[in-house]
Amino acid sequence: MTEEQSPWVGDQVYDSSADQEGIITDVKNGTYILRPVHTWARTWTAPSADTLEITVPRQERVARDRQG
Repeated sequence: MTEEQSPWVGDQVYDSSADQEGIITDVKNGTYILRPVHTWARTWTAPSADTLEITVPRQERVARDRQG
């Protein structure tokens, strides 16, 4: 049995409402703040985790970044 993990800061997620992938940068009062994967130029919000699906967990992203 697989337990679904709730998305959190640092996770790369697909936001089905925005139809784009991003990285969670903060969570304020239950609202998720996301940025595009390859830039810090803009952000958007998701009112809840209901539309977010983790594509790359934070731990995996950090390990991949450290490898180069």
